[in-house]
Amino acid sequence: MTKNFHTSHSTPSAPARLWMRRWLVLLGVMVYAMILVGGATRLTDSGLSITEWKPISGAIPPTSDAHWDELFDLYQDTAEFRLQNSSMSLEEFKYIYWWEWGHRQLGRWIGVIAIAGFLVFLRNGWLKEGWGARFGFLIILGGLQGAIGWWMVASGIGETTRVDVAPYRLMTHFCLALFIIGVIAWYWMRLDQRQLHARFSGSFAFFSLFALLIFVQMASGALVAGLDAGRTYTDWPLMAGQFVPSGYVDPLLGLRNPFENIAMAQFNHRILAYLIGFIGIGLLVRRILAVGLTGRYHAPVMLLSASIVFQILWGIFTLVNVAPLSLALVHQGVGVIVLILAIRTTFKARYQLSDN
Repeated sequence: MTKNFHTSHSTPSAPARLWMRRWLVLLGVMVYAMILVGGATRLTDSGLSITEWKPISGAIPPTSDAHWDELFDLYQDTAEFRLQNSSMSLEEFKYIYWWEWGHRQLGRWIGVIAIAGFLVFLRNGWLKEGWGARFGFLIILGGLQGAIGWWMVASGIGETTRVDVAPYRLMTHFCLALFIIGVIAWYWMRLDQRQLHARFSGSFAFFSLFALLIFVQMASGALVAGLDAGRTYTDWPLMAGQFVPSGYVDPLLGLRNPFENIAMAQFNHRILAYLIGFIGIGLLVRRILAVGLTGRYHAPVMLLSASIVFQILWGIFTLVNVAPLSLALVHQGVGVIVLILAIRTTFKARYQLSDN
């Protein structure tokens, strides 16, 4: 049963909302690009190529051969170089360096645009009805993301003997990026020009839980990427000829199995995909039969269900082709879109919009 709870407070003026939404769109596109570049950085093993944390001076790339040699020397001190890339040339190092530098540079520009927009809105007196706190929270999340990014890199440059970043730190970094783009999408919808009527309903609870399930699935995908699990078991629907792989539990890993066991990470990712696909197809069938879904859910549910089906099929295609960079990035990019569509459907269940 649906219950109207309250009508939302008045929001900033129409011109203010328009510019704030444009700002959010720009930030959202940049964060989306950041996620994709981050995925490419991981898949090309570029994340440990910059071994120093220099948020300001690091914005300037190497400008001389001596500087390149200095940076290459620092990379040669990492376990990744000694154990995995000892034959790497300077030119090959430059290739992975530019991926990581571009990833960090994009993060800097996101920070600049976020803070600049906030200051402009503050000067214009637009940050009313809680929007100053909301946008301030968004900027704090961005700063935290930078710190977590360095925490992640630190796991592979001397803090441990790993040749890659710690998978659970990669997952944390990725999950915060997903949370940030989800918050951006929610704020963008909250700034709709029409009046929002808040409501609690069974549909809101259901779609909230479904969006959370998709978020968890994306987190498990980060573990798969961090462990290179997508390039280990490449048969489907079985894994090395078994439904549950024999190495699903490694006694030596103990409680670290969910985070460091390749077989468990990929199997869990598959099972979650089947569960999400079952729910997504169920929603699609329910939409076609028009049972219990009001008009405002039609387009969101259709898009969400179709994107889930496409994502699962593309994931299988990526897997059996041993997860090449191009296919894996599409899989990651579509996953983010699926999550945003789930958030949109949840928003539709939470708020009813009117022009009155």
